[in-house]
Amino acid sequence: MSMNAKDDVEVLSRDTVFQGFYAVDRVRLRHRAFAGGWGRPIVREVLRTKSAVAVLPYDPVRDVVILVEEFRAGPFVAGDAVCWPYAVVAGMVEPGEALEDVARREAMEEAGCRLAGPIEHMFDYYPSPGCSSERVTLFCAQCNSSGLGGVHGLPQEGEDIRVLPMVFDDALDLLRRGAIKASPAIIALQWLALNRADLRRRWSSKEA
Repeated sequence: MSMNAKDDVEVLSRDTVFQGFYAVDRVRLRHRAFAGGWGRPIVREVLRTKSAVAVLPYDPVRDVVILVEEFRAGPFVAGDAVCWPYAVVAGMVEPGEALEDVARREAMEEAGCRLAGPIEHMFDYYPSPGCSSERVTLFCAQCNSSGLGGVHGLPQEGEDIRVLPMVFDDALDLLRRGAIKASPAIIALQWLALNRADLRRRWSSKEA
């Protein structure tokens, strides 16, 4: 039984109950049940955000990935002692912006990394579909890791981002040990583990 929002969801009410940097919508709805008929009305609060782009810069010649560290309020509020998680470059999509352009812009702003070579689309996914509208488009992009590092970000946006060029096997070891907890970085490194040989074959002869 194939479901779709147009035919199988009935919105009974929808209100914005909070508007700040993000918005929170409260929606009352019912949807069709897999067993047939309609389910009971349910109420859900949903964090409404812009779409986002995340990108893992990868140097196929040196076999180096570019990860970043930045303070994140989510782990802090959750009580996690590690509030600077390993992550990939990411940012929100502004109206009219092409997704690959967002990847290039954010790589320069957050990591001082110029993405002039190929960009490979990995996935589109919802990190937390039960409570957030955020949709993430994830890329892997060729880069030249020589000279990258240091601290970057836009001070006017409160960004204080440490750039971590890392040999891929070292990044994969962090992943295996459970030290990487941000979902875009987990997904991107697992994808690269599956596709790394092919990317190195195709990208190593192309200048970033």
